[in-house]
Amino acid sequence: MLISIFQAIIGGLTMGGIYALIALGFSLTYTTTRTLNFAQGDFVSVGAFVGLGIAGLVTGALALDAATPWVYALGATASLLVMGLMGLPLYWVAIRPFAGKAGMAWVMSTIGFGIVMQSAALTIWGPGARMLAAPFGDDVIRIFGIGLRSQELVVLVLAFAILGGIDYAMRRTSLGRCMRAVALNRDAASLMGIDVARVMAMAFLASSALAGLSGVLIAPIVSASLFMGIVIALKGFSAAIVGGLTNLRGCMFGGLMIGVAESLTGLWSAQWREIAVFVLVIIVLTIAPNGMFGKKLVEKV
Repeated sequence: MLISIFQAIIGGLTMGGIYALIALGFSLTYTTTRTLNFAQGDFVSVGAFVGLGIAGLVTGALALDAATPWVYALGATASLLVMGLMGLPLYWVAIRPFAGKAGMAWVMSTIGFGIVMQSAALTIWGPGARMLAAPFGDDVIRIFGIGLRSQELVVLVLAFAILGGIDYAMRRTSLGRCMRAVALNRDAASLMGIDVARVMAMAFLASSALAGLSGVLIAPIVSASLFMGIVIALKGFSAAIVGGLTNLRGCMFGGLMIGVAESLTGLWSAQWREIAVFVLVIIVLTIAPNGMFGKKLVEKV
């Protein structure tokens, strides 16, 4: 039983890392523009298929094994770049005209952008589910009796490395400081010479890139489908809400917390996995309306 619990915790941390990456994307866009990308799930799904498509082209052209790490790395890099760049037209078309204005027109504009992107992807790849080959095969690795698939270790290592890298970048780099300044007060940041529109666009680029990469990371574990992103993005959003939408480290913690809670609940009853996630969200918001580590944003006028 103890081994099963440890295995569930590791599995939960794996999925929690994915939720944390998506939660970070929501946090970046919300703190800089006070808007959310409701097409985030479509970026996850399409990102998985971009990676899958590039991997297929490379293996076909070079006659390589689909499970080669280099093939997977190329697919992941392509998804990161393509979906990141797709975040720029999303910002310019669906967010910038409405950011800072009364109303929530950006909700429908982001949803519409996602529908357009998903429809284009359906035209290219069709509605069927596909599996992306794991870069190190599907063998189970035993560590102290705990069975792990190689892709779970890949996700754990990459997710935690990316989370740590983003945390460092936000606190130590000039772009990170600019993002934090815009999040604190965009008018004051503009007066200090910061290009607010550029910083906002970069936030959407980073958010979209994280979503695309998340799709490639999860594709070898679950079947990649153009409809899978909505559930993953919803749990990523829940992670951001639980941890605190305005706190990057809180979003990371929220993602890991939801992943572990979901996995441990699955030991008892698989049917209660989804229920447990949203019960957790309700409990946390009842106690801390702004999330466990979030703070209420106050705009001075």
